[in-house]
Amino acid sequence: MAQETGGTAATSETAVPAGTTGASGATDPTDTRRDEEASQLVDRYSMWSGAAGLIPVPFVDIAAVGGLQLQMLHRLSQIYGVPFSDNRGKSIIASLAGSVLPASTATTTAMGVMSALKTFPGVGTAVSALTMAGVSAGATWIIGKVFIQHFASGGTLLDFNPPDYREFIKAQKEKWNARAGTSNPPSPGGAST
Repeated sequence: MAQETGGTAATSETAVPAGTTGASGATDPTDTRRDEEASQLVDRYSMWSGAAGLIPVPFVDIAAVGGLQLQMLHRLSQIYGVPFSDNRGKSIIASLAGSVLPASTATTTAMGVMSALKTFPGVGTAVSALTMAGVSAGATWIIGKVFIQHFASGGTLLDFNPPDYREFIKAQKEKWNARAGTSNPPSPGGAST
């Protein structure tokens, strides 16, 4: 499909560069709608990731959350008209986790231990399920917000550089903590595959 004449709107198949301004100098309304749709998508996937963290089978929860994060990245790339590759998406989520948060290896190990605690009935299952749910939801939300920012600024999967988003991630952690009413920030590194 083609872009409408006048450059004020685009079809769903045509990517509209973020920050495009019309003749009046205002931001294009399609950018606002697209950003709202992407934000709602991230909220939805965050809830699903939290639910996946409740899966009582050890390590299946981690795989489910990683799959949800990859699917979210795929949908975000569709919203912003960015080409997507499963392999590239997996490596980007892993690099985001590994490069941005120095403690991500420890966090990943802790996530594995928390998931493994689900093998112990009772307290182990309850504590690990609740912890995994919160961290999974928070990590997915932060990852989604990073990619909204990246795609809205005209970025692609090929030019994504996780260290460029360190400060943005810190701000998103603070927003998540305020939203969730917690004091411990979620780690995007712990929930990916």
